[in-house]
Amino acid sequence: MTHTLLVPACRLVLIVWIAICFNHSPASAAPDPDLWPRWEAHAEESHVVVDHTAWDLILKKYLVTHHPTGINRFRYRAVLPADRQNLQDYLSYLQQIKTSSLNRQEQKAYWINLYNAQTVQVILDHYPVKSIMDIDISPGLFANGPWDAKLLTIEGEQVSLNDIEHRILRPIFHDNRLHYALNCASLGCPDLQGGAYTATNTEALLNTAARTFVNSARGARMENGRLYVSSIYKWFQVDFGGSEEAVVQHLRQYAEDGLTKVLQTYKDGVSDDYDWRLNSSE
Repeated sequence: MTHTLLVPACRLVLIVWIAICFNHSPASAAPDPDLWPRWEAHAEESHVVVDHTAWDLILKKYLVTHHPTGINRFRYRAVLPADRQNLQDYLSYLQQIKTSSLNRQEQKAYWINLYNAQTVQVILDHYPVKSIMDIDISPGLFANGPWDAKLLTIEGEQVSLNDIEHRILRPIFHDNRLHYALNCASLGCPDLQGGAYTATNTEALLNTAARTFVNSARGARMENGRLYVSSIYKWFQVDFGGSEEAVVQHLRQYAEDGLTKVLQTYKDGVSDDYDWRLNSSE
């Protein structure tokens, strides 16, 4: 009798465990910054300029920057075969660059554009898809999404999207505004900008992206007397001061109008949410 009851119980535990694993967002336990020393090398006096024209043209052609929802959306369905080839050629071009020959400003723009362009490429390779979370190409039985797949080869090293974000950009640049630049093709994510990042415009674009996101409903909003923020501030709290209070202080730096007034006195804790639906214009 004991044996017959134990088997179903074990099966139940197994089913629950599998369900948790399959529904576990990789971002809900986002990796800490973990420097990959290989990519620290740079040439501060270098005048080498990376050409991001191809990516800039794709963004200007297919990104809807005045969508009625207030969220920049990408017209994945509309991308012509010639532009898909242009995107592939651009990614191939970036992978041929010796990043250690670039100065820090060029490197920052390089990695941001590479991340965003590769993300769009992933969506195009699997389109139509409802969410990037449905593209289960990362290694591991219960992995969701494409972030750990080694999709790029740079200076002989295989590199994933997670490598770019957590092992290169975050630990090298220590700039929490990077979270407003890296786009995961989701409605909850900060917008893709309307043009490519460059060494000369990155600072301005990062500030614009931060201010736009913080003052959107995705970034921070009051609902039934409680402050709701993007789950980005929970997942990456370590980059925003390490506490809810520090997150609120960060939001104050970019808040405007009504949000500024709310944040001046708000002390009741925060809730978070995120929308993983695809940022498609269709």
